[in-house]
Amino acid sequence: MFEALSEKLRKVLKDLRGQGRLTETNVEAAMREIRIALLEADVNFKVVKSFIDRVREKALGQEVMGSLSPAQQVVKVVYDEMVEMLGGTSTQILFTRRTPNVVMIVGLQGSGKTTTTGKLAKFLAETQSRRPLLLSADVYRPAARQQLSVIAGAIGQPVFEAPELNDPLELCKRAVSECQLTGYDTLLIDTAGRLHVDEELMTELEQIKQETAPVEILLIADAMTGQDAVRSAEEFHSRVGLTGVILTKMDGDTRGGAALSIKEVTGQPIKFIGVGERYEALEQFYPDRVAQRILGMGDVLSLIEKVQAEVDQDKAIELQQKMMRDKFSLEDFRDQLRQMKRLGSLDKLLDMLPSSLLGGFRVTPEQAAEMEQKLKVTEAIINSMTFDERRDHSVLNASRRKRIARGSGTAVQEVNQMINEYVEMRKMMRMMTAGGLGTMGARAAGGLMGAGLSGFGAGARRKATKRRKKKRKH
Repeated sequence: MFEALSEKLRKVLKDLRGQGRLTETNVEAAMREIRIALLEADVNFKVVKSFIDRVREKALGQEVMGSLSPAQQVVKVVYDEMVEMLGGTSTQILFTRRTPNVVMIVGLQGSGKTTTTGKLAKFLAETQSRRPLLLSADVYRPAARQQLSVIAGAIGQPVFEAPELNDPLELCKRAVSECQLTGYDTLLIDTAGRLHVDEELMTELEQIKQETAPVEILLIADAMTGQDAVRSAEEFHSRVGLTGVILTKMDGDTRGGAALSIKEVTGQPIKFIGVGERYEALEQFYPDRVAQRILGMGDVLSLIEKVQAEVDQDKAIELQQKMMRDKFSLEDFRDQLRQMKRLGSLDKLLDMLPSSLLGGFRVTPEQAAEMEQKLKVTEAIINSMTFDERRDHSVLNASRRKRIARGSGTAVQEVNQMINEYVEMRKMMRMMTAGGLGTMGARAAGGLMGAGLSGFGAGARRKATKRRKKKRKH
């Protein structure tokens, strides 16, 4: 997400850092480029104007902090204001002691309301120990209630059905009573949608709100519709009073205009983002982390949380100790490959690393797919080794390498290349462990390197070194 905007902003800020000293002219030129980049990303023009005015005022008006150069100060101002534009702080769903806490899910037809209702139920049950009951109040769309029932079955959460009822208000009343009788503490109501905002829809939503007194009214908006999503948010908020927004299809939104506009236009925060089709693909929205990723600073905190949730922590500690002692074997490499498969697609994981760790390179989805394929080949090669060979790569002479190539269906050159990259990777992992990422950061970054990114990392470093040498010659 945000790929196009991120690329442009990184270039502007890189050019700014390259200036020997900053002048008002430099800053104004940078502001023009940032303004164009934001408008091309489909950010609301009023939001862009406000953002640029604030950045310009602070960049030219503040004294430079002692620890920062003037260029770094401008980057910091851009970052701070972008965090503010995205919402300032992360906002969670606010629950009360009342039973049940009702959460109304509203939005236009086709925005992903029903699927997101299921994702949210799974998230609340697994991360906040809530006991949700799902309800479809959409009695108009064919098979809408059955769709929610299928999703509820897939995520293992209960759904209130009452097929004999066709009145949305009566359904909501009965579902609230069901929660009170059976102890469900959260009722998620998937309301009806339309292809556009209309009076009939809004009246129904107002009646459900009055009847159920929800603690949250969350709008589901398709991020890929850009400013249409922002306009929908405005209209829904003016009629029913939203408490937050969930943006779906963020993984397919390369521009990010909706995410960067909604909070400032409506005053309501983005609480979650949908980043894939799986029911696990719902993430809390952290403005500071998103701003870091847009500006190429990475998102190591989210990466660490992902690793903590999915990777065996005892093995992770053991791996770190092996990295520090330079004892990371091909056996460990294979274990890491298997664990890293659980973390999701490679391009999303790489997006969480600071660009400086990848030699300033950006990985395209095509390159990531290539790397995913390479990981499969790497695992096949390691699987064709004996236990002793995996524990000590130094025993891999020419005849053994031929046998491994035959067993894995690869060429000897591929086996040689994999072993060379493994050796290079060990060096990189030692550097990361000894560097400034901290214990958990080193563990997370080490896990990614263990997933077979050494070839890319080494290649990036070699290219960066060549560029530096060429610069010195000129």
